[in-house]
Amino acid sequence: MQQYIEFITTHEIGPILIEMLLIGFVVWSVLRFLSGTGGEKLFRGVVVILFTVWGFNFISNALGLELERIQLLLKYFLVSVLLISTVAFQPEIRRGLIRLGGTKFGRTEHTQTERAIEDIVNAVAAMSRAQIGAIIAIEREVKLGDWIDNGTTLNAVVSVDLLNTIFWPGTPLHDMAVVVSNGLISAAGVQFPLAEHGEYDRQLGSRHRAAIGLSKFTDAAIVVVSEETGNISLALHGSLARFLTVEQLRQQLYDLTVKTEDSKNKKKKKKA
Repeated sequence: MQQYIEFITTHEIGPILIEMLLIGFVVWSVLRFLSGTGGEKLFRGVVVILFTVWGFNFISNALGLELERIQLLLKYFLVSVLLISTVAFQPEIRRGLIRLGGTKFGRTEHTQTERAIEDIVNAVAAMSRAQIGAIIAIEREVKLGDWIDNGTTLNAVVSVDLLNTIFWPGTPLHDMAVVVSNGLISAAGVQFPLAEHGEYDRQLGSRHRAAIGLSKFTDAAIVVVSEETGNISLALHGSLARFLTVEQLRQQLYDLTVKTEDSKNKKKKKKA
């Protein structure tokens, strides 16, 4: 730390500012990537630990304290934190490498979203015919990390068979909701907040109430299949569109996800 302070005082400020900006950009990028996941809190904890160690070194050097044993322990402690973080962030690292290797100007992720929507619609159509109750929340801008944490983490590719298996009557996760994020089933068995009395038709069941409740807090698109009638509904921004056909559901989900992403990308290009 003392060497770094001497380096700052004896070198030009320009390269140092560039270095600090690059470090800040990396930290911001990691936080943005982890936003809404359990890894975000873990990463913040690691950052707090690193700043605490940095502050301790700064104070000890400023006061001229020669705490050799503590310095040695801190050295090995930081190595341990690095190793533990590598293991703890394994799912996030794996997901990031997959995105980095498979995405070409965002097209792979875009295609993955389209496939996920198609599989969701096909699964909903099958469950509607069989009158199997289901609730599927599709994450948009507002992250659903707080609700994902109370469910069973899957991080699985969306498929018709998997969704039908999850919601099949009698399975451990069939009563709660599924959350789809970035084209993947992030979690199943997720419990959403129920809409309060006066905000829904009293004839609606708990799945519809949960869909309306979540849609009041987030911008997620929540698909519901009624167990009693097989009717398909879509909750968005506190409202519930009922008695949708399969084609209407497909078009609305496509407009809310793929088309929305396209329009945002176009706006970014115009600003650039």
